[in-house]
This record gives sequence, C-alpha cells and structure tokens, in this order.
Amino acid sequence: MSSSPTPRENLLALWRRQGIHHAPVCFNLCPDQLNTFRQRYGADANPADVFGFPFRYLSSSFLKPSNHDWQQYFPGQLFDPRTRFNLWGVGEEPAEGSRHITRMHHPMAAFTLLAQFAAYPYPAVDLSQQDKARAEVAALHARGLAAAAGMACTVWEIAWYMRGMEDLMVDLLADSPCAIWHLDRLTDIACQRAQAFAQAGVDLLCLGDDIGMQKTTMMSMDNYRQWLKPRHAAVISAAKAAKPDIMVTYHSCGFIEPFIPELIEIGVDVLDPVQPECMDFAKIHAQYGSRLSFWGTLGTQSTMPFGSADDVRRTTLRNLASAGNKGGLFCSPTHMIEPEVPWENIEAYVQAAREFQP
Repeated sequence: MSSSPTPRENLLALWRRQGIHHAPVCFNLCPDQLNTFRQRYGADANPADVFGFPFRYLSSSFLKPSNHDWQQYFPGQLFDPRTRFNLWGVGEEPAEGSRHITRMHHPMAAFTLLAQFAAYPYPAVDLSQQDKARAEVAALHARGLAAAAGMACTVWEIAWYMRGMEDLMVDLLADSPCAIWHLDRLTDIACQRAQAFAQAGVDLLCLGDDIGMQKTTMMSMDNYRQWLKPRHAAVISAAKAAKPDIMVTYHSCGFIEPFIPELIEIGVDVLDPVQPECMDFAKIHAQYGSRLSFWGTLGTQSTMPFGSADDVRRTTLRNLASAGNKGGLFCSPTHMIEPEVPWENIEAYVQAAREFQP
C-alpha cells in the first residue's frame, strides 16, 4: 500500500493478503495487567485507544438477557456468593488466588432425558438489536475502525460448558439423541446470530471452539467431521450468505494442524492463534499461507512471560517477516496476557510491530 489507509482498511487488506501499510497490534490484558496499564497511562485509559487496535467488538450480542433462576438445575448445591450464571445457565465460581479464572458448574450435568434438554431455557435470539448493531458498525467505520462480532464458544465449547465435557463426549460416542439435539439447538442459535451480525455489516465474525490440546487434537478427525464440521460450516454459510465479503476468524488453542484443511474448506479466512508451543508457524504458513491468514503466533506460555524484551522483539519481527509485505499475519499474543508477563515485554511487542517495514 502506498497511501495511508485507515486501520480498518489496513487490517482487511492484511487478512486478504493484498499488502499492508503497517503491522497492527492488539492484546487482551488480565485484571492485574490492566491495573498496571492504568497506573502507567491513566485510570480512564483504554489499551485499544492508547495502542491503536484496528477493530472493536460490538456490544450487541443478539441474545436476549435472562433473569432465569439457574440454581434450580443444581438442587441442594451451595455456591460461593461470588458465583455468577451466564446466559446459558453455566455457573462461574471464582477460583482461589485468581481474579479471572473460574470454576464451571454445568447445569445439564444431571440430565438423562431428551425432554429435559428440550425444556431447557436456551437463550432467545433477539433480532430487535439490529438497529443498535448497525449504528455501532457505522460509528466504528466512521472512526476508521473495523467492526467485529465476538462469537467464540460457537457450538462445541458452550455445549460442553452446559453439559460437562466428559458427559458430552460419552453422549456423542454413544450417538445419544440428547447430544445431537443439544448441538443442533446451539447451531441454530449460532446461525441466527451469525446472519444477524452479517446483516448489520460487521467486517469480522470471530468464531471459536477449542478442538486441540497441548500435544494432540481433542478428538479424532472422524469425530470432528461428524460432530462439528457440518455445524461450523452452517454457521459460516449463514454469515457469508448475508455478507459474502465478511471475514471469518476461527479460534482454537492447542495442536489443531490436522484440522486446518477442513477449516479452509468450510470457509474460515483467519486461523487464531497458531499457538507456538504446539505448532510451527513458519511450517503452517508455508503450507497454507496462500489460502489462509493468521492471527496470533506470539506465545503467552513461552516468549511473553519467560522471554526477554529482545526475545519478544525478535520473535515478532521474525513472524511478520514470514508473512512478508503481502500480509496474512496479524501478529499478537496468542491469549490473555497473564500477571507473569513483564510490562516491558508488552511494550517490546508493540515497538517491534511499529518497526516492521512491509
């Protein structure tokens, strides 16, 4: 790019591998790191504004708020008073010694009958939020920023958050109609939301379901193709039918290399985060970089907490150089920045991105 594009234009060109003007930055701070940031930049400062993140997430969710009494699904169970229940009925109890890690309580753990799943109060899709969402998109575009819709935990993760991972795995391996009904119900909700976000004009639809672990995949290829691939494909198709140029990002931590061709096939445009403790970005990029773009690659289990500022700088520049001047990589930390990360390493990442010459 020869002229100076807006942050939105630069990000979209980067992910479409059409050339970039500069390397953008973004990161997610845990509460302790956010306090450190505010001590340095001011109590009312926002990292996205201070460091120039190129996109913002919409506040609209297209889900209707609920005042449901979720504790009825946990008969006789006493909860820490700090426990909060989300829209899906999942209890989140703060863990000792952490301000943001929670213990999950699964409201469907005791279900045995299809009728129990069918009677459960899944969140209602609220299309009355469309005008608000369109206004948010227009306001972001007017600021030169990309508009993103956050739909991480798209089908699989929210399904097991509600049921419990072990129980859901057993259900699916046994071809339980309860599990199929549950996944299909969540897929229908996700499709409606994806379509609504696309109709509102968002640039980025950010999907995600963790399907990898540190050294292996979470499920076999056959299981993925049976349980998740067609459902993910339906969600992406719903969005792209409404807005063909929407960019679909897909987040999964862990080792997911075998699934990459499948994700490309169903319409994923950007893979997030290419966790370097599990996968080699240079290898992945060499194999798939002509068909897929990437977001992440800077390890929050390795380089960010345990490397020096020089290590962070070198890794950032090396990864950006792998993608080159056509783009294809939004280099960023792969997950939330935890308390162990020295603030100097965060600054080193930002500075390295600013130094990169496409």
